[in-house]
Amino acid sequence: MIRLLSTAAALSLIVATPALATPITLDESNVGESFTLSYDGFSDGTTIDGLGAEATFTLTGVTDHSFTFDYAVTNTTDSGLTSRISSFAFNTDPDIASASSTGAFNYTLTDSNYPNGIGNVDVCFKAARTNSCAGNRGGVSEGNTGTGSLTLNFADIVDSISLSDFFVRYQSITGAGHVSSASGAGTPTSTSTSTTSGTTVPEPGMLGLFGAGLLGLGLMRRRRKPAVA
Repeated sequence: MIRLLSTAAALSLIVATPALATPITLDESNVGESFTLSYDGFSDGTTIDGLGAEATFTLTGVTDHSFTFDYAVTNTTDSGLTSRISSFAFNTDPDIASASSTGAFNYTLTDSNYPNGIGNVDVCFKAARTNSCAGNRGGVSEGNTGTGSLTLNFADIVDSISLSDFFVRYQSITGAGHVSSASGAGTPTSTSTSTTSGTTVPEPGMLGLFGAGLLGLGLMRRRRKPAVA
């Protein structure tokens, strides 16, 4: 019974945690190829309808110690809301040693906290010089696109990298009640890369039903008592 309850509790935690996007794996053969992500918007665990963004990354160069990309980040916020995207972020495997960028998001910060319960990210690219990935100045307003390039630098020689856990930061939000800032998680919507990898994640609803079934089975077994001779 204890084991069943523990399993059900563990599954309930999985249900409460949103699945992250499949990693994008790249190597020198992918130079010239692109992938695009669509971002939602949320604050304190609540989805903010109308907040949105889209980003396209194109691998433009690879050396022994670096990968360079062009980026285009579009603020697709609508439904009467306004917002400003002040930064975007992701994680890398292996970990980067440093990063640089140009264009609309020409400031970088590595190994820093991202708001709304996301926690530390390997790198974020910001529209203003601040000491935080959260940022509070500059960025791309709704209906506009910010472009530029970014370079990821590695201490050791790398043949391939994986990018995952894509996020954006929204500031100056209006039309969403008391919410004035939020974050968004990105999901790949299209890719021309041939080395995208990852595993399929079961839908949270199915995991919840499975956990509830285990719990119910445990309770039924507990209620059954052996017949008395």
